[in-house]
Amino acid sequence: MRTFETRPGEQMQIDFGVRRVEIGGVATAVFLFVATLGFSRQLHVRAYGHEKQDSWFDGLESAFRAFGGVPEEVLLDNARALVLHHDAASREVVLHPRLHAFARHWGFRVRACAPYRARTKGKDERGVGYVKRNAIAGRSFATWAELEAHLEGWTRDIADQRLHGTTGEAPIERFRREEVQALKPLAGIPPFTTARDLVRRVGTDCAVEVDGNAYSVPWRLIGERVRVMVEAGSLRVLHAGREVAVHAELKGRHGRSMQDAHLAGVAGADGRPVRASRPEDGIAATPALLRPLAEYEAVVGGGF
Repeated sequence: MRTFETRPGEQMQIDFGVRRVEIGGVATAVFLFVATLGFSRQLHVRAYGHEKQDSWFDGLESAFRAFGGVPEEVLLDNARALVLHHDAASREVVLHPRLHAFARHWGFRVRACAPYRARTKGKDERGVGYVKRNAIAGRSFATWAELEAHLEGWTRDIADQRLHGTTGEAPIERFRREEVQALKPLAGIPPFTTARDLVRRVGTDCAVEVDGNAYSVPWRLIGERVRVMVEAGSLRVLHAGREVAVHAELKGRHGRSMQDAHLAGVAGADGRPVRASRPEDGIAATPALLRPLAEYEAVVGGGF
């Protein structure tokens, strides 16, 4: 298959691939974001617990920082979180409005692969397979942080240094010689705001679930609907407009962030039974018009 070559700084291809990896003794689905610069084949790899819109945006921004600049064009697959519609016959493409805003913010063009034609984005799809086979296949990790450190070291010491089969050069040499200066400078551009606005019901364990992880809230809110704001590595829980909990966002899945103060009234913690919230507790009743979770997640076809 003939590979379409691009000019230095012209194009970056992105994709996700998923592989089950043992982390802390638990088989965990790891979603690998892989960005490949079209000219040099320089790679950037990040691991996520899901393939939702904020993971795509975070992966892109981390790639821009790692490469030290922004390409003219980003070539992507027809992921539901990014592309609302792509007609194979007419080639009409409808991008998600947040992707439009993200591209304007960073100043690049968006190009979506033709449906059912994987060869359009062959460099990156081969890059995903290369990462899955060579970086993590057969490996296990004690923690998510250990996985991230391994991917960073593997990319720097192996992927970037290998003699590429098509170009005949190490990606890092080709990148430093011709591509890095062709990228548009970041020039102090701030991160794009990727806040997620969710609604969750508090479980009997005094926690809400987000992306497979549990976060505690005050025990009096068991059974109540709360608003959850996820942004810039933090997670805020609000009830009736009042902030009731703040956590650092957990990476991976199956994690639990629990604060003792939130559990103080749970039966078994101090012997008192759980009771419903009352006005005198300072926690108001749930507003009747909180939007259901489906309304938020339907926007990106399966969740931000």
